[in-house]
Amino acid sequence: MSAAYLDALFSLTGRRALVTGGSSGIGRAIAEALGRAGAEVVLMARREDPLRTAAGELRAAGCAADWVAADLGDRDALREGAAEAVRRFGEPDILVHAAGVNPRPPMGELSTADWDRTMAVNLDAAFLLGQRFGPGMADRGWGRILHIASQQSVRAFGNSGAYGVSKAGLAALTRSQAEAWSRHGVSVNALAPGFVHTSLNEAVFADPVRAEAMARRTMAGRNGEPADVAGAAVFLAGPGAAYVTGQTVFVDGGFSVT
Repeated sequence: MSAAYLDALFSLTGRRALVTGGSSGIGRAIAEALGRAGAEVVLMARREDPLRTAAGELRAAGCAADWVAADLGDRDALREGAAEAVRRFGEPDILVHAAGVNPRPPMGELSTADWDRTMAVNLDAAFLLGQRFGPGMADRGWGRILHIASQQSVRAFGNSGAYGVSKAGLAALTRSQAEAWSRHGVSVNALAPGFVHTSLNEAVFADPVRAEAMARRTMAGRNGEPADVAGAAVFLAGPGAAYVTGQTVFVDGGFSVT
């Protein structure tokens, strides 16, 4: 198999990618994967120090990477962050929304503040960034939008609460954005990881019994790591995914089908 053929399917050389939540966890893994595939990557998250560290690590790995700090849960800050990213780096060809929050109180104890913050970061930001960048991608005739969904997009467990609702909405938003822009060359998809070892799930991984119970629910016999999503993200962000759109792709070791 020739390198030219692989490039035609998967290379992101010459593309710009904006990755929210790119300073840690799944977003960080996707950012590195896109960078290693040739894209210029801009990380966006709330805290400057982790962003600076992550961008430095990506550059050390040979990627073209930089960062913009913005609170994804604050609409004005998000708009300002998006504008700054465009001023400094140009319009993105690829948008990845991996930023997320995951409060897990029992449903009866879920506060309106927790609800509002969860929707703002997990769902509203995906909509607002899509409104900002999707039409431009459509006008240029090429674009990729990738959202990070969840097992809780389709099932409830572990006090899914506001998080599950936001991720179900994200899967629906994926379809709506795909309907709007796919005919103009913009593929819009979501990735639904399995139970992945990130800071959002640290409380469960700190309990070996609970972590092993989750691993036994998979066909692969293990829980996920952020790097497990890298290949699927590169594919969905690249030229080979031109006819894949409106989908929620489960990268979960078989968790969703057991």
